[in-house]
Amino acid sequence: MNELRVTDRDKAVQEQEPPKIEFPCDYPIKVLGRSTEDFVLVITEVVERHAPGFDQESLTLQASRKGTFVSLRVTITATGPEQLDALHQDLLATGLVQMVI
Repeated sequence: MNELRVTDRDKAVQEQEPPKIEFPCDYPIKVLGRSTEDFVLVITEVVERHAPGFDQESLTLQASRKGTFVSLRVTITATGPEQLDALHQDLLATGLVQMVI
């Protein structure tokens, strides 16, 4: 019978914490959703609420091959995990967003 062994290396990997983010920092966000007329406007309004004065020049837009979906990338100055969580929740609450990366 095969016996499962947990090595010290396995334990070390399990105990590792994800890297800590030092705030404030530049934080790239990718927002994916269905391509609609108001997608960019709605998303930029939500981002502006949570990261006032973000650099709109950092905004890039890319449509899917068939044009059904769109991804919007933007870089904000993140001030803390609470800001990022609230931004994520508000983006999803628009009903236009499928995923935030």
